[in-house]
Parts: sequence; C-alpha cells; structure tokens
Amino acid sequence: MSRLRIRHHTGFSYAGEAVASYNEARMLPAHAEGQFVLSSHLRIDPAAGTHEYVDYWGTRVSAFEVLLPHRQLSLTATSTVELRPVLHPETATGWDDLARVAGATAQFVEHLEQTPLTAPPPDLVDLALEAKGATTSPCSTAMEICQRVGGAVQYLPGVTNVKTTAAESWAARAGVCQDIAHVTVGALRAAGIPARYVSGYLHPRPSAELRETVTGESHAWIEWFCGAWHGYDPTNLIDIGERHVVVGHGRDYRDVPPLRGVYAGSGASSLFVTVEITREA
Repeated sequence: MSRLRIRHHTGFSYAGEAVASYNEARMLPAHAEGQFVLSSHLRIDPAAGTHEYVDYWGTRVSAFEVLLPHRQLSLTATSTVELRPVLHPETATGWDDLARVAGATAQFVEHLEQTPLTAPPPDLVDLALEAKGATTSPCSTAMEICQRVGGAVQYLPGVTNVKTTAAESWAARAGVCQDIAHVTVGALRAAGIPARYVSGYLHPRPSAELRETVTGESHAWIEWFCGAWHGYDPTNLIDIGERHVVVGHGRDYRDVPPLRGVYAGSGASSLFVTVEITREA
C-alpha cells in the first residue's frame, strides 16, 4: 500500500486581458479499484463557482466560468490517494468470446473504434496482426503489442503536441506518454481488442523517501479488455502499480484533457503546468 499527495498547479496566462472564460477541469482522481481518495480539492483563481459532475466516461469534471476581466487563470488541485496493488485476474476469454462480448456492449464497441488520434498506419496494423498471430489469447496479444510499441517508440519531449496523431508519432518513432498511449491503443484496436486511454499521475521515483516532495508529472497509459480491464504503462514498460493515480478514461486524450476552455479577449494564451507528488506512506 502507498499513499500519495498530489499538487497539480496549472492554468493560462493571457497576453492581453480576458474579459470572460469558460472552462472544464479534469484534475481530481475518483475512487477506483485499488484506489481510494482520502481528500481532494480544486482551488480556482480568480474565484469562480463550479458545477461538478461525472462525465460519460466516468471522469470527475469541474465546469466553471470566470466573468471578470483577468490576465491569468490559475487552478491548483490537491489530492491525497491511497493505492493498493490490483492483481490482473486470470481469464479464459478467447477471441470468439471477446468478439461476442465486445460486439454486444456499447462501452466495448466505443473502445474498438479508432479516432483521428489513434488511427494506425498500415505498418502498425501489420505489427498488431503479427503479434496476434504469434500469441494464443487476447491477453497475451495485448501484452505483446504493448511491449513492441513501447520498445519501438522513444520517449522524446518536444517533438509532438496535443494534436499529434498516432500515425505521426509512429512514423517518427518518438513522442511523449500521450503519443505512446495513442499508438498502443490504435494497435490494440486494430487487433480487435477494446482499449482505452487513461489519464492520471505517475510518481517518478520509487526510491523516494517518505514525505519527500518530488517533481511529478501528468501521465498517460492504457487499459485493454480481455474478460477484465487490465492496465499497462507502455511508456515505461511496466504494469500499473502503486505509483499510478487514475484521473480519467476515454477514447483518446481529447476525452480527458486536464484543462480546456475558451475565452473572450485580446492576445494569445500560454499554458503553465507543475506537478508535485509526495509519498506519505
């Protein structure tokens, strides 16, 4: 068991003055299997009333508007989460069983369909089908795909952005966790395995001392369904464990951005982000 405290500070600075802005934040984790939220709070500056709801994909959303002129919008999400290991159950689900279940249930159909961000190029489809032919079950195929993609795509910040597609990242064989997740999800879906994008946080240093605050990061990984949902981090080639905190699920990044909105005013906006994580137990 581990207990993590996460402080996620983000927002927009405006070159001019924003006279109004309308926003959604997905920054607070929710209870999930192996994850219990002890506390969570979102502070917004300038102060704004919020409407909180759970979206279609099961993610906590804070919707708010700022109707006073402002030059900066700042959000600080602070959460304390207790994490316990979740064992991936052994399943006897074969390809015929998976096709029958996935084709009859809306949530699985939606996670089988490609999006513009996950659509794989032909050579990535070939990789997925080759992995399928070399393994014996959906679970083993999914793991093989994750390891092949994670081993082939170099983690390299600065070469992509939030609009970069899986096809573009795969062609460059480079990107950040968001890109590697998109490539992996696209390959899994090409093999006929329902897969979803996961947004959250990763404690980067397993050797950190108790109550030591380290610079963390927003992170992305994937989950696939093969009789049960199973998470994997293809960027780091590791199973999901006590360093991963889930915030939300979706078809791709566009379903779970930490912060998005529109504003009225002059000048461009720039995003700022810092994440600090402290292991408390």
